[in-house]
Amino acid sequence: MRDFPTEVSQANPIRLFITHSWEAADDYLRVFEYLESARNFFYRNYSTPDKRPAGDKEAQREDLRKQIAPVEVIIGLSSLFDTQPELLTFQLLYSQASHKPVVLIKPFGARKDVPKAILDLADEVVEWDERALVDAVRRQARHEETTRWDTIEFKLD
Repeated sequence: MRDFPTEVSQANPIRLFITHSWEAADDYLRVFEYLESARNFFYRNYSTPDKRPAGDKEAQREDLRKQIAPVEVIIGLSSLFDTQPELLTFQLLYSQASHKPVVLIKPFGARKDVPKAILDLADEVVEWDERALVDAVRRQARHEETTRWDTIEFKLD
């Protein structure tokens, strides 16, 4: 099913889609802050929230299908469920039907559970943490395990 080299590089970036509703959203922009701050992580974004298609709901859905078709992984913003549950659910269902893995991000700064309706459509759920997000995207898109360890420094007196 996957016929591309697995190593992430500038010449072979991970192709991703971030769920959206064609409206400016802090969480959408925050994802890119996290991705950009990761070292040696290359990606190409296929989502186009700034180009709302003309037409009805079906025209919007067709546009979303075109955005999702070439990608390797979907980053789902669970916060979108609060304002656009039908639209987010469509994007996640289409991703699942297209055999595209979904990394779902919990709501930013909120101590609430991810709704079961979308939780069941995710392959992996992560907190808002740059390293957790990037590692999950690498795992889901390229089956690449990171072998990073935290280093804790302490002094013995």
